[in-house]
Amino acid sequence: MSVEIIEDGSVHLYGRERLSDRPRIGILTSGGDCPGLNAVIRATTKAGFWLGYDVVGFRDGMEGLVDPVRYQVLSPRNTAGILVQGGTILGSTNKGRFGTRVGVSGRAEIDPALVRKVASTFEYLKLEGLIIVGGDGSLSTALQFHEAGLPVVGVPKTIDNDLARTAFTFGFNSAVLCCADALDRLHTTAASHRRVMVLEVMGRHTGWIALHGGIAGGADVILIPEIGWTYENVLAKIEERRSMGKDFTLVVVAEGAHLPSGGLVTSDQESGNAQVKLGGIGPLVTARLAEVCQQDVRCVVLGHLQRGGGPTTFDRVLASQYGAHAVRLIVERKFGQMVCSQPPDILDVPIAEAVHQIRTVDAHGSAVQTARAMGICFGDTPGYQNPFAGGSGKVASV
Repeated sequence: MSVEIIEDGSVHLYGRERLSDRPRIGILTSGGDCPGLNAVIRATTKAGFWLGYDVVGFRDGMEGLVDPVRYQVLSPRNTAGILVQGGTILGSTNKGRFGTRVGVSGRAEIDPALVRKVASTFEYLKLEGLIIVGGDGSLSTALQFHEAGLPVVGVPKTIDNDLARTAFTFGFNSAVLCCADALDRLHTTAASHRRVMVLEVMGRHTGWIALHGGIAGGADVILIPEIGWTYENVLAKIEERRSMGKDFTLVVVAEGAHLPSGGLVTSDQESGNAQVKLGGIGPLVTARLAEVCQQDVRCVVLGHLQRGGGPTTFDRVLASQYGAHAVRLIVERKFGQMVCSQPPDILDVPIAEAVHQIRTVDAHGSAVQTARAMGICFGDTPGYQNPFAGGSGKVASV
């Protein structure tokens, strides 16, 4: 791929495609990568092309908007075949000058001079609108762009599925499949060696991946941030299974699950945006269980495997719907909106209603009730508890 430097070196054009005199739409992918990003890029490009637009893809997230501006012209030709590819052909970053999220719900203001430079890029490229694909942090930045008068729309992306006002974010289903596949593989080795296997999954401050992946993969214990738990109750479940002749146990723990003492397990502080980097609870739970459990206990941390690889068919369809709807929003000049899934419809809501809050698992919702009904332990009770017993709290015999 060739690189051409235009004018004073502040603008870099990537690839062989060139802009025409058609109206223009921009798109960028920001924050952590996940399966489905390329599907959004492809859908945006194809929808824009058939509606008479040139589509400009900015490189390396929002950093590609300024100093220097880095972009490539997208077309049906150079986006052919990317539907099934993981990652993003445009690149992404979750660090840099555009970080706005502090903690779970805090907000930091972007330097106004930086916003003015972004506005200059819009003017230079004559953009009619910009599609920002990202999670809560990226969409918080998109909201500030909108408040500054820039024509932007948002597309919700995160494997954590924790954005408000949408039932699903693309990337989540693919991460759940990764978790379930890991549990399928751990099941056979755990049974062969009569082990307790602890699987740590991502999700930040919510338990969506752990819950859905745990159910799909046949976990026996699921530990999530939304439900308090104790080691004693987890051990009781392990012993319950042993008494039934089941000499192995699969434990799924979300990286953001609070310890019984109330704390979070973190590795360090992410630079630039004051975000705590979660991770490490899996090995800690494993070590604690190994001290008191009469079985061998091992740990697997899935980590970035959950972000890699191609998207599931569900995520391909969802991402394609999101990309096409985002183009529609720009054509209709409905700026400041975020595309969302409210089954069976793809709709849109104000970005302001979707950011600075997280959508958590309902501890009494249908998914948790389903898990409990099948005997899955959440570490909050010492044994099987019938979720349909009218709240009596009676422990049923197995």
